[in-house]
Amino acid sequence: MSSTATAPAAGAPPAHHPQHGYTKRGHAVHGHTKDHLPAATGYQRFNKRAAVWITDKVGTMTCCWLFCVLACLSLPAVLTDANIIPASALPAVLTRASTIALISWVAQTFIQLVLLPAIMVGQNVQSEAADARAAKTFEDVEMLLDKLDMKVQGGMRQLHDELIAAIDAIKQAT
Repeated sequence: MSSTATAPAAGAPPAHHPQHGYTKRGHAVHGHTKDHLPAATGYQRFNKRAAVWITDKVGTMTCCWLFCVLACLSLPAVLTDANIIPASALPAVLTRASTIALISWVAQTFIQLVLLPAIMVGQNVQSEAADARAAKTFEDVEMLLDKLDMKVQGGMRQLHDELIAAIDAIKQAT
């Protein structure tokens, strides 16, 4: 049973030879997540690098805190509109309509409509890479178990029986 194929799966061949070969089904197993997207054109290379970079950076607590600060920037305007705090108690820039519109655009339009699809693409790339590595690991373990069975006459059961017999012989000799 061979665990590595020598040809890529049907479809576009990878830009370079995969670091860890191929699975039985022909999926390339690369060392880096970004290598799992098509890279035939500059556009495809840019897209995969951007998606993985965005997913790596946006999926951090630092980015979470930045988004939290961004969301809180519009809180003073909401509090003054609800007459909870007087507008005179805050700097005018925080309650200006243009500032609120800008914060709203960034939070609702840019983050939701631009970053979310990019993160989804990055997660798809990471998932494909993890699936390929897991399949290759499983195939490698399967191959090792097959080789162990072939190298030891009778497999692990015979080795176990011989060890038990040797232990019993030592016990009887003492």
